[in-house]
Amino acid sequence: MMRVLIAYATPQRQFLWSLELAPAATIAQALAACRARVGESVAGIAIPWDDAPVGVFGEPRPRSAACAEGDRIELYRALSADPRTQRRQRVARARGAR
Repeated sequence: MMRVLIAYATPQRQFLWSLELAPAATIAQALAACRARVGESVAGIAIPWDDAPVGVFGEPRPRSAACAEGDRIELYRALSADPRTQRRQRVARARGAR
């Protein structure tokens, strides 16, 4: 058996679930096992098990990729706004305040 960690975060809270899987498990199988264990939602927050992009340690991966011992499988949320646009707006406001 190998151990992996499944991670999902909202702006207010982070969820981490530890799982033991068969050595040849894929990311999709890890997510299915975690979903079966915790359900569709946690603390009133719907977890996007089927449609969220996924990655391992910040690197995007397909759901068909194999898991490795100690992987941190992350479910990603859509950004509310482009970070570059937000930064430009902050800089413009700061320059206007001078």
